[in-house]
Amino acid sequence: MLLRDPIHGDIELGSLETAILDLPVMQRLRGIKQLGTAHLVYPGALHTRFDHSVGVCAVAHRIVASLRRSGLQVPAELEDAIGVAALLHDVTHVPFGHTLEDERRLFARHDKGSRLADMFAGELGHALDGLGIRDAVGSLLGLPSPESVPHWAKDIVSGSIDADLLDYLRRDSFFAGLSHDYDDRIFRCFAEHDNRLVIRLAKHGMDRSDARSEIIGVLRLRYFLTERVYYHHTKVVAGAMISKSVEIALDHGVLVESDLLELNDWTLLDRLARCGIADAAALARRTLNRDLLKRGYVVSGRSVPPALRKDWVARYHVSHTQRAQTERELAEKLRVPFADVVLYCPALTAMKEAAVPVETSRGLELLNDAGSGTTTEICALQDRYADLWRFYVFVPAEAVGRAAPIAAEMFQTPCELHMAARV
Repeated sequence: MLLRDPIHGDIELGSLETAILDLPVMQRLRGIKQLGTAHLVYPGALHTRFDHSVGVCAVAHRIVASLRRSGLQVPAELEDAIGVAALLHDVTHVPFGHTLEDERRLFARHDKGSRLADMFAGELGHALDGLGIRDAVGSLLGLPSPESVPHWAKDIVSGSIDADLLDYLRRDSFFAGLSHDYDDRIFRCFAEHDNRLVIRLAKHGMDRSDARSEIIGVLRLRYFLTERVYYHHTKVVAGAMISKSVEIALDHGVLVESDLLELNDWTLLDRLARCGIADAAALARRTLNRDLLKRGYVVSGRSVPPALRKDWVARYHVSHTQRAQTERELAEKLRVPFADVVLYCPALTAMKEAAVPVETSRGLELLNDAGSGTTTEICALQDRYADLWRFYVFVPAEAVGRAAPIAAEMFQTPCELHMAARV
């Protein structure tokens, strides 16, 4: 099958990949936007998990080609399995998955829970079994499997700098209308070392500054998109409103986790809007109409020292009970409905991609290890990335003026955002 992709051009899928692409579990991903609610800020960001999965498959094959150029022998049947695993890497994603799993912590991460094992016990597993690749693909995706695959092959699908990252950085930037990109020379830097996928930063015994620059370019793009797109406050508030709606629906038993694997973005919001639970329905309808709550209270790492930040994450990110209790208390003090106060406390942020394994003249190291000749720029990017952490209280526009002093007293930290900018 030949597909025309706006990011990678023509993508040719093999017979195994084509057979998997046509399964209902893959076609479902056409209804799940890659960037969740980012289209409310960047109207072009309507690309889907399906588009991204096809792109990841294409990038995985480029990485395999790079490894072969470096001298690694890659059997054709292993490359076939890598391509299928790349297609399936997001098959367990639910609508607004990162928001529900990572930001409000309602479910286990799509790549950590039992969803994939359940799918392998059903139609997907039967299809893979019929194609003779079930065990290899399961192993590549992290499931217990009787078939062992090389660790470097797993790294292509799910590593530090992998096919997933290299597709979504380029795809997200393009569809958000941003002009940032990385250079294709990164694909000449992949190698295998001690059974791991690594970035080769040395040649003929000498370190390569050009290869290091390519890695820094990828990290810089990762930071840029996080700052401009992934953590944009409008995207955050819309996602937080959906998350709270889902949480209320779960608490009232009108929604269960397994339902989400049958829904897409629009059908989930429609179901919530019609669920019969007033608070959940109100939040869903407001999101559908882009009638979003506003920033009533905002603080960052500038005001919240690391120890207190860690405590807040435990209280308001990890604990659903304490978060809901605090939202109710704020709603009472602000004299607004419970649905009109959404507290957003993300986990502490870290740029995991900076820990990519690299091959230098000294051997195998991590890029951000002090002993690997880490540049000041990498350290600065990691620090700036960590500084993107924000703690928000979202409220209706009419309650913005009252929210800052009430929240400041409750959390014992002044609001950092001036009223005029609180939109």
